[in-house]
Amino acid sequence: MDIGYARVSTRDQDAELQRVALLGAGSERIFEETASGAQRERPELKAAIDYLRPGDTLVVWKLDRLARSLKQLIETVEELDRREIGFRSLTESIDTTTPGGKLIFHIFGALAEFERAMIRERTVAGLEVARAHGRVGGRPPAISEEDLRAAKAMLLNEKITMSEVARRLGVSPATLYRYLPGGRSRCVQ
Repeated sequence: MDIGYARVSTRDQDAELQRVALLGAGSERIFEETASGAQRERPELKAAIDYLRPGDTLVVWKLDRLARSLKQLIETVEELDRREIGFRSLTESIDTTTPGGKLIFHIFGALAEFERAMIRERTVAGLEVARAHGRVGGRPPAISEEDLRAAKAMLLNEKITMSEVARRLGVSPATLYRYLPGGRSRCVQ
């Protein structure tokens, strides 16, 4: 059974073109959604995938209707493949139920993996150059050394709680505990 999935990004748009194409391609049921492609939570896509059974095929008008990124697309199609469900994109003529369609899709996957490896390689090289120039990446500490000394001094007074110290420093109690894992006992040495 072919099951269609149509998506438009805004309420101003109409999925009529997609519906006509999906019905013309033999989709017996169509799940429609209005949601940005960047949204991970798409209830109608989830419903369509849950509805599919082994041997069925999920059909979309165009690849970008299913996923915003190549990584997201590959993850979705791999999940379908694990469940023995095919995937077909009408505009790009990709059909994973055929050997040629599977080949094209695996080439997409290889390109995505190559892209991730190149990004990782450039990131590591950039960090090494930054370190060589004395720059350290990452977020600045939430509590400075001076504030930490002040917190320890305040906690020597038994009447002042960790929450009060955190409030005075402008951080959450969880952040303060991250810097002082033993709490008050860490201050009495």
